Amino acid sequence: MTLAGARWFPAALTAALALALTFLVLPVVAIFANTAPGDLLASLGDPAALDALRLSLLCSLAAVTVIVLVGTPAAYALATRRFRGRDAVITLIELPLVLPPAVAGIGLLAAIGPSGVLGGVATGSGVRLVFETAGVIVALTFVAAPFYLRQAQAAFEALDPAWADASRTLGASEARTFARIAVPAARSGLAAGLALAWGRALGEFGATLMFAGSLRGVTQTAPLAIYERFATEFPVALALSAVLVGCSAALLLSVKLLGRAPG
Repeated sequence: MTLAGARWFPAALTAALALALTFLVLPVVAIFANTAPGDLLASLGDPAALDALRLSLLCSLAAVTVIVLVGTPAAYALATRRFRGRDAVITLIELPLVLPPAVAGIGLLAAIGPSGVLGGVATGSGVRLVFETAGVIVALTFVAAPFYLRQAQAAFEALDPAWADASRTLGASEARTFARIAVPAARSGLAAGLALAWGRALGEFGATLMFAGSLRGVTQTAPLAIYERFATEFPVALALSAVLVGCSAALLLSVKLLGRAPG
């Protein structure tokens, strides 16, 4: 590198970093800068806003509960089993990560909507999902599950296989090894995956709108309430956005801290 290049390149790196930081941080800061804290708190007193926040928290909690209960053993199977078509299975599990949200919603309708592939089975069983709170949970689970599965699989694959071998040598069953050895040893990675999935569920918009609709108090989550209010009640939209920013920041911080935790 020439002397001139040695002088301008560090400055170019600094400028690129400053530009990226400004572009990514400014919209977040602007949410809080446009409204005084008192106004934000007053806007959160709106009953519909409170209903949307409550629904978001409850539905996302239900979704991550299902994801953890089913996804943990599924991720363990992917991490410890080698079988024909394994790569294809992993690819299919990761597919929702790159699907447009509207496509995810249409896919759910085509699969388990009233006229979907399994719609008759659901209807015959008395299960109603479309325009119901249960449909919100299904949509959140669909879009958030891959985040947990990827992280959980990586956490299990990072474990020393000697631990499981020693456990089986001592007479422990595979189920006991999974519950008593693998899950505790991978807890940091599993918790980080849970936080990522929860954050994704809290922010879901398109799939929820397409599959469950936006009915106040029934299926309208905080992101849907923000969309409905931003044109007519902007302070309420700002307040809801601020709460979601806070939740997202807390989840991101937890991922960072868990990533530094031992074992």
